[in-house]
Amino acid sequence: MSASITVDLHKLSKFVNFLIPSLAIIFFVAGLEFSFYFHFGTIAFLFLTILNLFYMRIQNKHAVLRNFGIMGQARYIMESIGPELRQYFFANDTEERPFNRVERAEVYRKAKNIDSASSFGSVLDFDTSELKIRHSMYPIHKTDQTGYELTFGEERGIEHAYTMNKPFIISAMSYGALGERAVRSFARGAKKSGILMNTGEGGFPKYHLMEGCDLIFQMGTAKFGVRNEDGSLNDDKLKEVCANDSIKMIEIKLSQGAKPGKGGLLPKEKITDEIAELRGVPKGKDVVSPPCHVECDGPEKTVQFIAHVQEVSQLPTGIKLCLGRPTDFEQLVEEMIKQNTFPDFITVDGSEGGTGAAPKAFIDSVGMPLFPALKIVNDTLEKHGVRNRLKILASGKLVSPAKQMIAFCLGADGVNSARGFMLAIGCIQALQCGNNTCPAGITTHDNELQAGLDVELKANRVCNYIHNLEHDIEELLSAVGVPSVRELSYDHLYIPTNSHLHAITAA
Repeated sequence: MSASITVDLHKLSKFVNFLIPSLAIIFFVAGLEFSFYFHFGTIAFLFLTILNLFYMRIQNKHAVLRNFGIMGQARYIMESIGPELRQYFFANDTEERPFNRVERAEVYRKAKNIDSASSFGSVLDFDTSELKIRHSMYPIHKTDQTGYELTFGEERGIEHAYTMNKPFIISAMSYGALGERAVRSFARGAKKSGILMNTGEGGFPKYHLMEGCDLIFQMGTAKFGVRNEDGSLNDDKLKEVCANDSIKMIEIKLSQGAKPGKGGLLPKEKITDEIAELRGVPKGKDVVSPPCHVECDGPEKTVQFIAHVQEVSQLPTGIKLCLGRPTDFEQLVEEMIKQNTFPDFITVDGSEGGTGAAPKAFIDSVGMPLFPALKIVNDTLEKHGVRNRLKILASGKLVSPAKQMIAFCLGADGVNSARGFMLAIGCIQALQCGNNTCPAGITTHDNELQAGLDVELKANRVCNYIHNLEHDIEELLSAVGVPSVRELSYDHLYIPTNSHLHAITAA
């Protein structure tokens, strides 16, 4: 058996670090003796020699550079382009995270209005852990479907109840997290296709309003645009926002999937003069929202705050949360019953959600995934006999019609998606959302990077994506044998015995 061959990188770096100044000398002598043009090589290798001396003798932040010089720098370069190499050359179609190539390709094709049919079977693993939709032996025709209609605020009988006719919502993405052109692309696409868009928590929704689509105004824990100096709600500012005809609903964000228990984060690199003005924050420092609303320090005051926002806004008002302890949610529901006050909707955000910046520990380790959370929320409301008092919206990696159907089966009345629409307008999953360096021009305020994003073209891609989602949902409904997503139930799912949902049901 032959011994394995290894490369002694230390010896190799010593050789390279000796070779560089040696070549500078050789080119210098050749330039004197033979031709002036050799001095171009002299200049190049003299520069590398000086750079190497800086790495190994002057800087002291990086031990690898101090020990290996330019060879160490080559290591950092390879590390920096590693994600791109894996994405395009090494990872297979189902390996990447948060969305693999199969998932991204489906969205791209829908957005470009290209047939997304595949051949030769699925590339996914069938390992008895995946959820499946149960089809009927007796599918129905599309002509037998009843269409979709969902009215928010009807339970309270309010004057400004809002009805949506498609089950899709562009999820919360603020101007700040997104650049101007991305916001306008989503808003124009929402207007053309007749769906709702959530403003995110970025303060006064200037660019969301510019395209005239129907909006959910999100109020985060910092209450950008509608707050007093102490962080409490400014009723007059909220009334001013709600007076705009485009604002159809209010969403109070209690927590979000990317970082439940922690407030929103906007890195200082993305704070322009305009964003600072719209949010009422200083430039030059990260904007970190408080972990909770000052008015909400327990179930009683949280329900009171919901009632207060409903009264001030006179609009359908809901809450957004990522589920943690089920007992906390049950106590909140019990308090709603006690006060006879219910939000018009609850947006359940899974821990797999998140478009903006968040601490790694929160992204990976905090919060409950969407599907088990949906089941618990729906079951808790059913248990207390109040499921009919409000609507449930779902959010968290719902970019495909199949995942959306599963959410409907678990109790959702409508679905939110942020990253699905980001992919639809050209996101390449570069994972630079918080750095202001998005190469697709979506999550950046760099004018040169945004210049490549054509608002009208991307708005049409949003429309295509919605149209093709709708088409696939109709096809799936026919296969399941029900006329509407509102009639889907838990019984329409195949739940493997080793899934989270089976464990919850068994318990």
